[in-house]
Amino acid sequence: MLHILVLFSFLLASSAHAGVVDFCVADLSAPQGPAGYSCKPPTEVTADDFVYSGLSVPGNYSSLFNAAINVAFVDRFPGLNGLGLSMARADVNPGGVVPMHHHPGASETILIAKGTITAGLISSDNTVYLKTLNEGDIMVFPQGLLHFQVNTGKTKALFWVIFSSSNPGLQILSNALFSNNLPSEYIEKTTFLDDDEVKRLKALLGGSG
Repeated sequence: MLHILVLFSFLLASSAHAGVVDFCVADLSAPQGPAGYSCKPPTEVTADDFVYSGLSVPGNYSSLFNAAINVAFVDRFPGLNGLGLSMARADVNPGGVVPMHHHPGASETILIAKGTITAGLISSDNTVYLKTLNEGDIMVFPQGLLHFQVNTGKTKALFWVIFSSSNPGLQILSNALFSNNLPSEYIEKTTFLDDDEVKRLKALLGGSG
């Protein structure tokens, strides 16, 4: 019996070792599945697949949020495929915000490079964890929990973001409610907002209905 267990353990170890690959650079010409992109043939992989320079500049500026977000997800940086991480850059003007949102596929870690950011997260039992962060501070936001960042300083803030997935996903709470065609009557019933406020927010965020 013992020798069978030893053989079984050896086969498991061998098959695990045989399945190990150095990397799986995304083949962006193929469709993305639940497990990510398929691998580009190793003979087609180059050093450029492991380098991304897009975060050297701010992303597209949002006048509504008074901030700019630039991301390095797998669809832009194929070398991330299968590694379980991605990055972003946030440039936030004084008074600007990264509004209440969550990432269904990843936890988030931020590092404050410049300025002052007040950040918060809300747990599933509705406990609020709020902290003002300064240069060099790090804060983590567990996967799936609502969280936000606000520049409460007097100068532009810059912070770097790391996600625990190459494709973390994003849902902004205000956009989920007011940027689509969900009928206003149901928003009013489920949020307890009055009709005028729902219409104002839909007009602001491009919703209808």
